[in-house]
Amino acid sequence: MKTAETILTARLGTIPEAGDIAWATVWLEACGYSGVKLLGEALKDERRTLELTRDALGIDMQEVSCAFLAPAIMRDVAANGRAFLRNVRHGLYLLPFTVHANIGLGCPVDPSFAVGGERHKNPYGEKLALAAADGLEIDDEAWAQI
Repeated sequence: MKTAETILTARLGTIPEAGDIAWATVWLEACGYSGVKLLGEALKDERRTLELTRDALGIDMQEVSCAFLAPAIMRDVAANGRAFLRNVRHGLYLLPFTVHANIGLGCPVDPSFAVGGERHKNPYGEKLALAAADGLEIDDEAWAQI
């Protein structure tokens, strides 16, 4: 897992928070999600940044991929509390960060969901331990796109 994370961080080069993005991608792969495929899709997007601004409905993500915004979203939630996100793209990228921070996450495959509150269980520990022991199987075609 560390090897994949190191290689991916290098491939992401100067993208802000490349190390965190690489970590989340590998975490998703270790837990059986297609993090590499999602990142490949996100890297094709022209827009990768967004000033996170809360309004009466929460934060409008404007379809900017959470692959790039998840660390900033987590900092915002830590500073300002629970947030409802809408117009979300690649919301699954928030999962590794919310599990690590032990906070709640709505359904990240919906275009709108909440981040924050308490997490009462971590169903991913066993999968992460198996991936650390046995290694990862990453789709070659998806990996080549990064």
